[in-house]
Amino acid sequence: MALTMKERRAVSKETARRYQRVKKKEKGEILDEFVLLTGYSRWYASWVLRNWGKRVLVNPNGSSPVVFQSERNCSVRRKKGRTYGKKVLAALKQVWRVCDCICGKRLAPYLPEIVSVLIRHGELTVDEATREKLLKVSAATVDRLLAEEKAGYRLKGRARTKPGTLLLSQIPIRTFSDWDKQKLGFVEIDLVSHDGGSTRGEYAQTLDVTDVCTGWTETQAVKNKAQVWVFAALKDIRKRLPFPLLGIDSDNGSEFINDELLRYCQQEGLTFTRSRPYRKNDSCFVEQKNYSVVRRAVGYHRYQTERASCSTSCTEVCGLTPTSSSQ
Repeated sequence: MALTMKERRAVSKETARRYQRVKKKEKGEILDEFVLLTGYSRWYASWVLRNWGKRVLVNPNGSSPVVFQSERNCSVRRKKGRTYGKKVLAALKQVWRVCDCICGKRLAPYLPEIVSVLIRHGELTVDEATREKLLKVSAATVDRLLAEEKAGYRLKGRARTKPGTLLLSQIPIRTFSDWDKQKLGFVEIDLVSHDGGSTRGEYAQTLDVTDVCTGWTETQAVKNKAQVWVFAALKDIRKRLPFPLLGIDSDNGSEFINDELLRYCQQEGLTFTRSRPYRKNDSCFVEQKNYSVVRRAVGYHRYQTERASCSTSCTEVCGLTPTSSSQ
């Protein structure tokens, strides 16, 4: 029958006293008994019996050294010097910004190439030791070193989607795997907020329409999330599409889940579906374009002027100017 932890401690304490007082031959016999009794491996059992009750001096050179007596498997963490210091962190931040703030898994494999290019063109100045460390840093370490820097770029705010519940039962749910990806005309739609991190007042939105089959994306700015502007922008985008519109998939926001859009889809013979609440992967095609097409061009500033909020094409969106309240 296996011993409990408390029983093992008691056996270890008594056995260690005998083990540490006898000669080598007797030690072997005691060790055999101890292994059989506790179930420990022979190496671990020997380590426990050798070190039980020994005094350990911690931080001997510090201002307050501590002595403690070990009673079981106690370990002391050695203080390890910092491998990547301030010079490496400063250089890593500079390279990270140049690479458009990509994640560590994408940045780490790219460092040997980009560091050499930046040094060659005088965009990065580091000593040889710092350069060598930059080339060896792992993806996990990159993310750990840049965690504080990334936090400063993160806008505070909540999800802007307010569900329209009255019509949910009439609009079927579609997951990311349900569309026929081989057929043109089935699109995902979403709104991108240009609030600069503050939801007070009105601010511009971008309607993003992405075809699931080809990835073709059309965008149009609207004054706010009112369904009248969103519906008008959707009809304008439909006219610009180089293929016939066959189906629309949206999130559960009231700007999409409303009588007007449902009636329009029924009259035009369009398939109208919605994603599951809080499952962004159901709209993975348009969510990816929200960043690569909209955010990369416009950023995360706040846009609330008449010029910024007027209906416009994607190329005109890139020329929007943030207001004085942008972050």
